[in-house]
Amino acid sequence: MAPGAGRVVMKKVALVIGAGDATGGAVARRFAREGYVACATRRSLDKLQPLLEQIRSEGGEAHGFASDARKEEEVVALVEQIESTLGPIEVLVFNIGANAPSSVLEETARKYFKIWEMACFGGFLNGREVAKRMVTRAGPERRQTIIFTGATASLRGGAGFAAFAGAKHALRALAQSMARELGPRGIHVAHSIIDGPIDTAFIRDNFPDRYALKAQDGVLNPDHIADAYWMLHSQPRDAWTHELDLRPYMEKF
Repeated sequence: MAPGAGRVVMKKVALVIGAGDATGGAVARRFAREGYVACATRRSLDKLQPLLEQIRSEGGEAHGFASDARKEEEVVALVEQIESTLGPIEVLVFNIGANAPSSVLEETARKYFKIWEMACFGGFLNGREVAKRMVTRAGPERRQTIIFTGATASLRGGAGFAAFAGAKHALRALAQSMARELGPRGIHVAHSIIDGPIDTAFIRDNFPDRYALKAQDGVLNPDHIADAYWMLHSQPRDAWTHELDLRPYMEKF
């Protein structure tokens, strides 16, 4: 038997937590086009089927998982399943939003805590589990990247967004701490600030005047966000970006 015959070749995996119909799905498609196995999660597996079918129709490999990013046992099992059956996770994108505005006078403890769980605690659980695997194989020839998707609320809290801003501020702090600890160990940790409306059905249906600016490039294209994420992963380690903010040219900041 020739050397290496019968050996299972494990492909590189890009894991997208919160692969919705906009940014998360676009990121999964982008990495699949680069030859990565796209692993996408949502709480409902049925909602992932159109994305998985699209990636496969374009010649990529994609797998969907129903997983609650707030549940430690589910996150641990998800990472173990992917690593043991599909390949090493070389890219993690945590893309859960949890933007549910409410007056602080009417906000409930239950909803406030849930938003923090989704937008921050889930980032910690997934980031920790993947990082534990990445550190065992880090090296100068290996690119390994963790990207956390932030928002305008990562930088400032707006009226009616106390819960969301608190969670996104905390996610940003998590990304900073992880970058300072894991960067010297060869893992690129980045935080993106998406400052502006994204081309989604939610923006189209609820903010038609703003959505009308799409024709003037006033709305973020998810595919272009995904291009920026690929750029982050592709950077040489002597010039890593930790924080990247993306906004339409006409957005005020």
